[in-house]
Amino acid sequence: MSDSKPQPPRRPGSSGGFDGSDGDGSTALLLSGARLTDGRTVDVRLSEGRIEAVGTAGSLPSHRASRVDLAGFLLLPAPVEPHAHGDTALTADTSGPVSYAGQDVQRRATDAALLQLGHGATAQRAHVRIGDVQGLGPMEAVLQARRALRGLVDLSTVAVPRLLTGVAGADGLAMLRDAVKMGASVVGGSPDADPDPAGYVERVLEVAAEHGCPVDLHTDGDDPARLARLAAMAGGLRSGVAIGPCGGLARLPLEVATRAAGQLAAAGVSVVCQPQGGCGGVDQRGVAPVRLLRAAGVRLAAGSGALRDAANPVGRGDPLEAAYLLASQSGMRAQHAYDAVAAVAREAMGLPEVRLEAGFPAELVALRGDRLSGVLSLAYSRIVVHRGRVVARTSAVREYCDSVAAGDADLELPRQGRGAGGGTVE
Repeated sequence: MSDSKPQPPRRPGSSGGFDGSDGDGSTALLLSGARLTDGRTVDVRLSEGRIEAVGTAGSLPSHRASRVDLAGFLLLPAPVEPHAHGDTALTADTSGPVSYAGQDVQRRATDAALLQLGHGATAQRAHVRIGDVQGLGPMEAVLQARRALRGLVDLSTVAVPRLLTGVAGADGLAMLRDAVKMGASVVGGSPDADPDPAGYVERVLEVAAEHGCPVDLHTDGDDPARLARLAAMAGGLRSGVAIGPCGGLARLPLEVATRAAGQLAAAGVSVVCQPQGGCGGVDQRGVAPVRLLRAAGVRLAAGSGALRDAANPVGRGDPLEAAYLLASQSGMRAQHAYDAVAAVAREAMGLPEVRLEAGFPAELVALRGDRLSGVLSLAYSRIVVHRGRVVARTSAVREYCDSVAAGDADLELPRQGRGAGGGTVE
């Protein structure tokens, strides 16, 4: 499949626009013949950004709605990306120092968001470093990208200062407040890197309480006393607290890690693990003990982390890959693994719930396949719906050449779609 910059394709022979409209501004859309995880085949009508009706296949009239044939696709609530780094994304192959000029950061953040949208993530949370030489420049650039992408993807930003305590931290604290005034919707950072981690957390929570913002912190989670203090301080913040990737929890003794997980659960703190690897916010690698956290009642989400930057030069930014790794390496059931990048991740980000039922937001993804375990294993072809319209399509065709075995007329290779030339649509 191509790795070029995403383009807005149009299918040959389609009378409707790429976004699901009829070309006259109508936002009604009928998704026909889709399979659900419970085995039903249904039609789903969307209108005004929400699911208007769900019925058995063929039962819903279009009412002038544009129609998308989803025969052969599994329809799911769209995943989200709770932990991205748009300002540093796509820099792994840069020769020389990475440019933080505004237009370069905006381009990287835009390209990264579109790549993740193509994977299905209709809402994304980007952690953006502020302070030092760059000041608030990267934040302004990512906010510009957010404005440019409006209607395609919901992009929220986390302000990530380096230091917040002591003399050196005074500027960082002022800059954190300025970032929120600029439009940063979440406050965060890496308390592990500050000489006074507890003081760092206190200041982040103070700014969050002042502005009614959620909190999202980078931490390795290898210090149980620090986690206990964080849980005690975070319990009263109504806007929500998330931490991650918490790979250090897996290195603690079982009894200690279990106690820490219980404290996080009691405080309502979400943990965003990163099955694909670490990111620039922490030095250690490793995946949080996901089964232990879930057993303790912690709200466990999964994010992609680095997208082809120095921390992970081959990062894909694909929520389905995160779910796949949770299922294949951490032993989670396919449904629970997908929930970690969809329903639970939405909750951790403070987003409305999505169900395949009338009245819920039309944030959906259709994946070539008929079972959840199958699409987590291999699902290249995807159709992404945001606010009730199709905003991204990815189609993959696998083809096989003829057998070289002479006279073996009984051998028939798989052929599907695309006329006589064959090919298997994934």
